[in-house]
Amino acid sequence: MFDMFSITVLNFLVQLFILLVGAAVLTIIILYIIDITQTSHTIRRNYPVIGRFRYFFEHIGEFFRQYFFAMDREELPFNRAERSWVYRAAKNVDRTIAFGSTRNMSSTGSIFFLNSAFPTLDEDIVEPALVTIGPNCKTPYSTASLINISAMSYGALSAPAVRALSIGAKKAGCWLNTGEGGLSTFHLEGGADLIFQIGTAKYGVRDLNGNLSDTKLAEIAAQPQVKMFELKLSQGAKPGKGGILPANKVSAEIAEIRGITEGQPSISPNGHLDIKKPEDLLEMIHHIREVTGKPVGFKFVLGEQSWFEELLQLMHTKGKDYYPDFITLDSADGGTGAAPQPLMDFVGLPLKESLPWVIDQLIKSDLRQHIKVVASGKLITPSAVAWAIAMGADFVNSARGFMFALGCIQALQCNKNTCPTGVTTHDKKLQRGLVPQNKAERVAHYHKSITYGVGIIAHSCGASSPRKMQRKHVRVVMQNGLSVPLHELHPEPVRIVESIS
Repeated sequence: MFDMFSITVLNFLVQLFILLVGAAVLTIIILYIIDITQTSHTIRRNYPVIGRFRYFFEHIGEFFRQYFFAMDREELPFNRAERSWVYRAAKNVDRTIAFGSTRNMSSTGSIFFLNSAFPTLDEDIVEPALVTIGPNCKTPYSTASLINISAMSYGALSAPAVRALSIGAKKAGCWLNTGEGGLSTFHLEGGADLIFQIGTAKYGVRDLNGNLSDTKLAEIAAQPQVKMFELKLSQGAKPGKGGILPANKVSAEIAEIRGITEGQPSISPNGHLDIKKPEDLLEMIHHIREVTGKPVGFKFVLGEQSWFEELLQLMHTKGKDYYPDFITLDSADGGTGAAPQPLMDFVGLPLKESLPWVIDQLIKSDLRQHIKVVASGKLITPSAVAWAIAMGADFVNSARGFMFALGCIQALQCNKNTCPTGVTTHDKKLQRGLVPQNKAERVAHYHKSITYGVGIIAHSCGASSPRKMQRKHVRVVMQNGLSVPLHELHPEPVRIVESIS
């Protein structure tokens, strides 16, 4: 027999159940009325209530695909095999695999490195040498790091993420590009070498009218950690459009650093207002170098090519004082930033086509020895970095590789304030999971693993050091399924400087 207490509890539970069922039925009725009377969504109007599940499944689909449906080599922009390698490298755990490669080795564009019959022995291995950028500057910059952290602004990234990258870059001995969003205390905190990027809005070095301020430029240059300056003409995510920072990410702190209005979207012009032609670019490079005394270069995505050829000709006319100290070549494969899909998907040349062309143009113009080349765009694994070095790049920049090292899971939420790993959000609750000191170790491990992996490839090819790799060490698969050597596909050009000097 039930006692009075049990009966009371049972009555309460029954009433609660009836209340919940009633609330559910009432909610369904209200949603039904809303759906069948609204005129914006066809599915909901034709299938009231149940039509809403379509949008729910569409939303969660992007999260489920990478775990349950996509094969290891299928997913874009980075497949599971690539991400898994980065995660293991960042955690410094075993990166070997068994039972053969899952890579499709016959697909057009696949590359193979040509192992030597007499690979480099351990006692013959040479560590990557120091490379000096801007040797004729008042303050040149030298580094041996093959791979460095590409441009990602504070604002686009969270404070813990920038802090972790700064500390990790110092541990790794690589540089960290500030991105166009200005120099924050979080960039400086770790003590890493910094590349200050000047975007089209001149954030951090602008006056009240948005023009370049020599005073602020000199103040930034006075920071000993700032080693170089990079003029951003365009970036891989959105060639032809400026940076986009949504209003919900423009905090008071970010507004102060950038010199903009809090709570308003931060959208840079699609080009520098004071750089309209190649001569303007060289004049700006010369001016910034004169003010700062540090190496100056520019970043761009190659599209239309005649302007670059004109630029190289103009360099010979104006002389060495106007040469850029480095060029950062971004790729249509890039994409950390928020961007319109038409630009992300269809504008600009991928690195596999633009990098050999730019290198060859520099060689033909007899300028290659004066200008260092930094390659950027989906280069997150040792094979990709080794390819870029063999193709002629001096350095490689990576943004998304280091984002994966921080814990990014490719949730595709970078343009929102909802990044679940705290990398690209300013929501304190979501940032809580990203502990800078711990993630900094992963950044350093990833950098070390990349360098080690590139070295393994180089030594297998018989090169004693990664920067001694050449195009002859690589073959690429053509449409017929057979491969050809890169040095035949992209032969060493003949110098034609006499005709343009």
